Amino acid sequence: MTVRRFRGVRRFYVLCVLCVLCILCVLYVVRDARAQSSITTRVAVIEAEDRRAPTPRDLATIRGGVHSGDPQTIRIAVRALGRLERTTLIPDILPSLKHPLPEIRAEAANALGQALHGSTKDAAATVDPVIAALIARVGVEAEATVRGAIYQTLGRVPVNAEQAARVDAALADAAAHESSIDAGLGIADGFESLIRKHRQERAPSDAAIDALRSMAVVASAGARAPVDPSRSVRIRRLALEALVSSDAVDARTLERAAADPDSQVRRIAMRAATADRGADAVTRGMTDPSPMVRLEAVRAQRTPGGRSTDAMCRAAVIATGDSDTNVVLFALDQLAGCGSSTDAAAVLERTVNDLPDAGKPRAWHRAAHAIVALAAAVPARAKDALTQFLDSPIWQMRMYAARAAAALGDRAALERLAVDDDDNVREAAVVGLSKVAGHAADAVYVSELTRSGYQILRAAALALAGTPSHDAAVPALKSALQRLVAEGRDNSHDARDAIEQTLATVGGQTRGQTRGQTHESPVSAEDLRRFAAARARVTMRGLGTFELVLFTAEAPVTVLRFARLAQQGYYNGLTFHRVVPNFVIQGGSPGANEYIGDAAFMRDEVGLWPHVRGAVGISTRGHDTGDAQIFIDLVDNPRLDHEYTVFAQVLNGLDVVDQILEGDVIEKIDIVF
Repeated sequence: MTVRRFRGVRRFYVLCVLCVLCILCVLYVVRDARAQSSITTRVAVIEAEDRRAPTPRDLATIRGGVHSGDPQTIRIAVRALGRLERTTLIPDILPSLKHPLPEIRAEAANALGQALHGSTKDAAATVDPVIAALIARVGVEAEATVRGAIYQTLGRVPVNAEQAARVDAALADAAAHESSIDAGLGIADGFESLIRKHRQERAPSDAAIDALRSMAVVASAGARAPVDPSRSVRIRRLALEALVSSDAVDARTLERAAADPDSQVRRIAMRAATADRGADAVTRGMTDPSPMVRLEAVRAQRTPGGRSTDAMCRAAVIATGDSDTNVVLFALDQLAGCGSSTDAAAVLERTVNDLPDAGKPRAWHRAAHAIVALAAAVPARAKDALTQFLDSPIWQMRMYAARAAAALGDRAALERLAVDDDDNVREAAVVGLSKVAGHAADAVYVSELTRSGYQILRAAALALAGTPSHDAAVPALKSALQRLVAEGRDNSHDARDAIEQTLATVGGQTRGQTRGQTHESPVSAEDLRRFAAARARVTMRGLGTFELVLFTAEAPVTVLRFARLAQQGYYNGLTFHRVVPNFVIQGGSPGANEYIGDAAFMRDEVGLWPHVRGAVGISTRGHDTGDAQIFIDLVDNPRLDHEYTVFAQVLNGLDVVDQILEGDVIEKIDIVF
């Protein structure tokens, strides 16, 4: 009996173990099936958003994602509803302001702002309930990050002065009560957007100005806000930006901002300086350890109502000896307005004639900037010096020569450069010719219409607007347009638009030409997993490397497009063709200009990540017109927020980015997993 009982118990326990294993297997299969279902839904939502949901089925897919049981899927779907930028979808977004998860509530607040993006005063009735809902929500919201997102959105949604006043009051009230960094950042961001967008129609309230002045400086010991200046640094930058926009930086705020431990705060302080408010701060800024501050101090010398022209010219002459090349180039540009200064003329003439190393890839910039400035400042001296630039082996030197020739009104030089081997040089020459010779040079513009570069086709078409030479111009314009339509490339749209506009001015009908279509970017669950934590290593020829962290979760289609192109070697050998100090650098164009990129357009994926220093975005020339050209923010650029996709952030090597000059070559971009 004992043996049989033991065997029975053992058999029972074995059966129990088997049952437990079976249950675990079933649970695992169910969980795996749910995970697969969630991933499949996410991909479907991303694809529907990328198509801009043209069908009811696409909208149903996104709406279904909002009601998913998976938090990440819900967040993606809420974001997608906002990115469609349709006010009719606001009722679909509003319920997510009450979602249990704070990250989804924050996404919903941002999505409401994006749904109203571009709204005009006609949409005031639609905006009112959104403002009311956001203000009501912030009154019960426990999470500071969500309140910050709401404040940020409140600043960008008003479309008339009355709504702006309501938001002004709400933000000022919040500033008086909030103590967290996250909420304070949202308040400062909201004020910056609100004031920048409505400065022409209304002034900010006294309470708003007081709040911004308090936020723009480092808190003193014993204050309610944290004393650590590194924690509130973006609050100070945004608050000071808002004060500059409203011309409300008082002497005390300026003095403290000009001595701030953060170089960007000091840079913004330079923009607020005038002759009777901050002259000493600007003088100190000229020797600041940060190049971005020194550059802005030079610019501050010519601020309207600020220092005299003589002071500006003296400062620019001094800055041409700066240790930072970008500061030097900016100073040379400023000397264009210093024709009465013998020192300025001497510096420009000396730089123009200092050409022994100008044939090297990174040594041409000073002479190129100087010849353009000299042409404006002392035309007689520039005319003699221009000849040596016309046959330079560096095409950028010839392009700058065309700009100088335009300033000089030198038609012969412009016509010579209009037949250059490089289309960028031709474009600069045609732009100059259209100003110098007008329709007297129509034969030149017509001949350019056989070129392949979209930039020169656009320039030539614009130069022919209203031409009296119908017989020669119309057939050439139509032929160029037909060729572009046959190519079917999205990114020829600027050239096509220019040609069609010009044909309309001369009575040449286009019969509704077919345009290129934005192509869908393939997205797969495997790609989303593989690139979830990917980075990009950018090697610059002769400079070094910098590394990007890719935001696959925030901008999946953009990241996948960029990564695929990088892996195919698309960017290898291309350049950064545009460098604007204290703003951005832009590159990745096969034609080294803003009009030529990858053939198919990509759609915008704007989100919560701001355009801070080191953010990497996609350059566009209109809504959903990205052609894989990238730009990197050299400073915080809040005015670009919610306008341009951010798909990466410089992780390390920002010092390399700061050294990049116009024409510097991208050796390669490696995707690192």
